[in-house]
Amino acid sequence: LGSCPLSVSTPSVSVRDPFRILGNCTRPQSPTLKPSDEVLQLFKTLHRTRQQVFKNDARALEAARIKINEEFKCNKTETSPKKIEELIKIGSDVELILRTSVIQGIHTDHNTLKLVPRKDLLIENVPYCDAPTQKQ
Repeated sequence: LGSCPLSVSTPSVSVRDPFRILGNCTRPQSPTLKPSDEVLQLFKTLHRTRQQVFKNDARALEAARIKINEEFKCNKTETSPKKIEELIKIGSDVELILRTSVIQGIHTDHNTLKLVPRKDLLIENVPYCDAPTQKQ
């Protein structure tokens, strides 16, 4: 987005405070929040999600931290409200995907991965029934 060479971007408004326009990723946006408050909230939420998703993986934690910070710095001079809203939406979508779709894997053997799902990803599963049942 814009002149930023990175693929997923989220914005910021002023040179003085590059992280002023972060938004809320996990709950509906409040109509009373200023764009700068939304951006700061998104920035913090992305970092909290990063810490949960990549827990105990220093390399992934650091890579995600760098990526989040780069994306926000890359768009810190954005002033168009429409563009800022679009970037906040992208950041919110990224947070949702990280929180709901990423599972850690640990190499246990040469060709073996042990998946470590977070408790919030585990859902009740309805057992599969091979034999069809008759509708009554």
